[in-house]
Amino acid sequence: MAVSAAAQAPRPDPGPLTIARQGSFFIGGREVKSETLSTLPAYAAAGTITVDQMYVHYQIPAGTPGVPITLIHGCCLTGKTWETTPDGRMGWDEYFVRHGHPTYVIDQVWRGRSAADPSAINSVRSGKAAADQLPTVFAAGHESAWAIFRFGKEYPQLMPGMRFPVAAQAEFWKQMVPDSLNSLPTPNPTVPALSELAQKIGGTVLMSHSQSGIYPFQTAVLGRKGVAGIVSIEPGACPAPADDMTPYVGLPILVLFGDYVDEFPRWAPRLKNCRAFVAAANAYGGKAELLVLPDIGIKGNTHMLMQDDNNLDIADILLDWIGKHVTAAVQ
Repeated sequence: MAVSAAAQAPRPDPGPLTIARQGSFFIGGREVKSETLSTLPAYAAAGTITVDQMYVHYQIPAGTPGVPITLIHGCCLTGKTWETTPDGRMGWDEYFVRHGHPTYVIDQVWRGRSAADPSAINSVRSGKAAADQLPTVFAAGHESAWAIFRFGKEYPQLMPGMRFPVAAQAEFWKQMVPDSLNSLPTPNPTVPALSELAQKIGGTVLMSHSQSGIYPFQTAVLGRKGVAGIVSIEPGACPAPADDMTPYVGLPILVLFGDYVDEFPRWAPRLKNCRAFVAAANAYGGKAELLVLPDIGIKGNTHMLMQDDNNLDIADILLDWIGKHVTAAVQ
């Protein structure tokens, strides 16, 4: 994977995007009966709602399609992660379609267009439950997210050579949403929904990021049907090296990290854990790889590398890996 460390070269106008079809649907979901759906007089408090469903948007390219790719966003974000970058460049969702891959973009359960259950909030508001029963919802402030995403050690300092389009940061912050992760069970309902989606598609690469990094592995533990490969980008966690490696035998796996990882106490242990997982999986007959971009001469990438100024160069690396390891495996 020898590539240049130079900035991504300007690319010619790719022309019209030709697709066979596009659309959206939901996966999963369950009905919940509640007495606290509303505290407003105009809306009934009692009724049945559907929760835990996962929103999916898809585009299918014209011609003979390649292996489908499912894009799974991380903490405090939605499927917007993979779309047009904050400074207006092409995102991975479109780029993968232009390279022949059906692309599925999800909003995690209880995030974005995937509905949440308001019952617990309204129970407290109406006095039917104590305040300590309120669900935990959090948001990442600009200042704390700055270091989490490795733009700099602290806001507004920048890491040397940092590639995120910081001039467009105001657009990036608009992508951030409240996160209900800590109010949901483990595994997150997104995981069985991904399993159902993979089977519905008939085989897909599960490409995750950050907080969702562990989800493709958890999906494979539920069942390998439909899971053609895993690309975990800067995962918040890899499986522990002492875990059962059976679900990963023969499964193409790539774990990818950007730059500056060892300089941040949040991230250095995660990279170490992922190295140990890859070694354990391969010792058990796996097909796992770990790639740290500076090791191949690509420097300056942040945690949000799908939006960095060389995002399409990184996408090319992933497409090359999928072509060599996943496409060959499913043929």
